[in-house]
Amino acid sequence: MQALHKASRTIYLGDMTIEPRMNLDDMLCFQLYNAHHAMMRLYRHLLEELGLTYPQYIVLASLWEQDGQTVSQLGTRLALASNTLTPLLKRMEQAGLVTRKRGQSDERERVICLTESGAAIRAHSPRLAACVAAACDLDATAQRDLNNALRTLSATLTG
Repeated sequence: MQALHKASRTIYLGDMTIEPRMNLDDMLCFQLYNAHHAMMRLYRHLLEELGLTYPQYIVLASLWEQDGQTVSQLGTRLALASNTLTPLLKRMEQAGLVTRKRGQSDERERVICLTESGAAIRAHSPRLAACVAAACDLDATAQRDLNNALRTLSATLTG
């Protein structure tokens, strides 16, 4: 682990020198924060007509990739704690989107499966993706590059 050394206002991290910026618009964290909120507003609007929240949508998207995941697998995939995921899944079950079954090998485990209604929502996914791409004004290459950069940033920060 590299140590932080402060000399005047300059921060030295290993062989990297960081000049502190006081301008909010130059702070990466602030731009990510703003982009996150803008994206959530966009998705809130798009998902409203489907009666979904964004967390519900990403649960469905994960189950479209691999149905029959455990709560633990979903939590890992979506970076959601079980105390957030469990009530979300209960609401989704009440809405008829998923079923929660006991695990065969471990009865304490819950396996989450799509219902026909939950699976049917997948048909809306291409339209949602097209709306998001249009709103972001990114061509396919720029979108792929941004996704890769954000994936790398997330992996780096989570270590």
